[in-house]
Amino acid sequence: MSQKYKGKYRRSIRRPGWDYCNDGLYFVTICTKNRVYYFGNVIDCEMHLSGIGRLADKFWNEIPDHFSGVQTDACIIMPDHVHGIIQIGNVGMLHATSLRDCNTGYHAMGKISPRKGSLSAIIRSYKSAVTKHAHLIDPCFAWQPRYYDRVIRNYEEYNRIRQYICDNPSKWLGMLHTSS
Repeated sequence: MSQKYKGKYRRSIRRPGWDYCNDGLYFVTICTKNRVYYFGNVIDCEMHLSGIGRLADKFWNEIPDHFSGVQTDACIIMPDHVHGIIQIGNVGMLHATSLRDCNTGYHAMGKISPRKGSLSAIIRSYKSAVTKHAHLIDPCFAWQPRYYDRVIRNYEEYNRIRQYICDNPSKWLGMLHTSS
């Protein structure tokens, strides 16, 4: 589904037909604007957080305190992005993240403002909290306007994504060389 944005159309990166209030596991990547290294640096395959990086980590871990039925799982704060898994509701046996379409409760206002308890509302709140406090350290701090997500469909995918998150710092130098 496309939406008009500053005179241009852009394609939605959300899963078509999926209700992001559904119980499920979601792999999320949130990047800083222009991929600026606000969160620290990887040294000897280990992430060393800056002050803003510590804020990003702190507020990630506090997400469950602000959203009923939401848990955080594996997370890594990298120099210019955050990878993490968010669990909404009960995902026993990952039944909720099957490939079925779930249009329940869809309404037009969802295009303007995320629904309470949805993945978008969680990410918006997280980015807002980090930004507010980060501006006390560096007034130039900014996020990219959007974020990336993937609905985790089964245990194999969950384990692969979790391992990817854990391995991210050790692969950082290699990723930098391949992206040049």
